[in-house]
Amino acid sequence: MEDEAETHHEDGDGKIGENVSFPFDWMTVQRFRETFPRARWSEERKAWFVPGSTAGRRINRWLAREASRRDPYEDQKGRDAYAFEPILSPYLKVDNNGFRVRTPYSRKIVDELRQVPFAQWQPELKTWRVPFASYDHLHRHWQVIEEEAKRNEPEERRKRAEARKGTEEERVARRRSAERRRRRIPLPADDLPPIGKPISTTSYRIIVITEVTGEIVDPDRVADVYRDVTREHIWGRWRAPNLDELVRTWPSKTEPGTYEVERGWWQPTIEELREARRKARAKERKTGAP
Repeated sequence: MEDEAETHHEDGDGKIGENVSFPFDWMTVQRFRETFPRARWSEERKAWFVPGSTAGRRINRWLAREASRRDPYEDQKGRDAYAFEPILSPYLKVDNNGFRVRTPYSRKIVDELRQVPFAQWQPELKTWRVPFASYDHLHRHWQVIEEEAKRNEPEERRKRAEARKGTEEERVARRRSAERRRRRIPLPADDLPPIGKPISTTSYRIIVITEVTGEIVDPDRVADVYRDVTREHIWGRWRAPNLDELVRTWPSKTEPGTYEVERGWWQPTIEELREARRKARAKERKTGAP
């Protein structure tokens, strides 16, 4: 998959690290805890969280060691299950070491594969590796993976873009793109967000407000882009946050309430920050930023 086999994640407290799951048995858990004494279990994600910026690489080495210890009968069971009920898909290849999964990029696919025990991303090959022993888990997730992969093929994306041509949807999309390029956003005059800090917004996800101009918004001209705008709104200028700002932003412990959504901005949640940090890291890699 392109690009985003992102190995740096954050837990609910905003800490950098990596999630990992694997089939449960006491001996495996004991070896895991000895290798990662700072790891902690997340009941919500049904996975272990290992803190640290190098957690992904350390986990991959541990998984490789564990794979060499696996009961050979587990792999044979997976081979037999595949022979009895094979996954026939252009996105799945089989070799002597297990399965190779290669699809167009989709965050949803990454999330699905991360729930398959011992699945490993190989960035040099842009491929996910899944051992035979995890075939039952892969099979359970495969329908979602394949549907999402087909949806994200370049030709399917092009077809959806063609179908939108000349429609009201396309006209509004063009207006939104033009408005985004202007880097402005309507803000409630009586409840302004903080300047210079990342905030989540209804219109542009996570942004940083750089200036409040004081200019009153004319709702008749922008109502198709900003649905709930009124004459009580004033224009603000914004920019995209950088990775350092996103990492230092403290996440909200709760989802935004009705009031926050209606006013158009709120303190980012951890899920929103995860996605923004992933994109910021990918952008830095592509641009060569330090």
